[in-house]
Amino acid sequence: MAFTHFSHNGAILPIDQAVIPLSSVEYSYGFGVYETIRVSKGKIHFLEEHCQRLMESARILTLQHIFTNEFVADSVKELVKKLAAETCNIKLLLVGGPTKESANLYIMALNPLFPDRKLYKTGVHCITVEYQRDYPHAKSLNMLPSYLAYRQAKSAGAYDALLINRQGNITEGTRTNFLALKDKTIVSPPTADILLGVARGKVLQAAKTSGFKIIEQDIKPADLAGFDAAFLTSTSSKIMPIRSIDNHQWPAIPENLKQLMSAFN
Repeated sequence: MAFTHFSHNGAILPIDQAVIPLSSVEYSYGFGVYETIRVSKGKIHFLEEHCQRLMESARILTLQHIFTNEFVADSVKELVKKLAAETCNIKLLLVGGPTKESANLYIMALNPLFPDRKLYKTGVHCITVEYQRDYPHAKSLNMLPSYLAYRQAKSAGAYDALLINRQGNITEGTRTNFLALKDKTIVSPPTADILLGVARGKVLQAAKTSGFKIIEQDIKPADLAGFDAAFLTSTSSKIMPIRSIDNHQWPAIPENLKQLMSAFN
C-alpha cells in the first residue's frame, strides 16, 4: 500500500513534500531517535509506551526539543486517521537541531514486514556478533554497527544477529530483545545492558500473569546448553522462538515456551 501523507511537527503534508536538509550536521551524523509502532485492524498498539521511550531516548542523548508525549501521541492518531490505515507500521523520527526549537518530528506510515508464520513453529537461526552499544537505553538513529551485524546475519541465512558485549555476554539482537527460558523461569540479560523493548515489557507482564518467574543474569554463548529454549521479542515478531544460535541447536520448541507464546499472543 502506498501511503500518501506524513506528519511533520504535527502538520499533515503530502508525502512528496518530505525533504531532508542535506547541509544539516544533525541529519548527516544521525543525531536523532526513533520508534516503530504497530497498527493492526486500525488499533495503535502501545502508543503511550512508545511515546515515553522516544522522550527517554532523546533525554539520554541530550537531544533537546519542544515536543510533549501528548503532542506526539495526538500527531500519530491524526496521521493514522488521515490515512485510514488498517494495518501498517508507524515510524517516528525525532531529529535534533542546533536549538530545541529547530528539532524536527517526522511521523510516517510503512508497510509492515511480518515474519513467515512457519517460523513460529520451526524456530529461527541466529548468529552472534561482537558489538556493544554505547547508549543501550536510547533508540538512536546511529545504527551503523547494528545494520552491519544484521546484514551479516542475512548473508548467513540467519533471522538476526545477537550482540556480544565486551564481557562476552549476549545482550540483545540488532532489532530484537533476547531472552532465555529454563522450566518456568525467564532469564533476561541485565537491563542496564539492553534496550528496554516495548514488546519485551509486555511479554514479561504476560509471563508473570501466567506464573513465570523473571530473573536477570549474564548469559554467555557457553551457557546456552543449560536452557530449555531462547526467544526474541519485537514489535513485528512478538515472541519468536530461536532454534539455533551459531553451532548450538535446541531439538524442538518446548512446551513451556509454547505456553508463553500462547499467553502473549
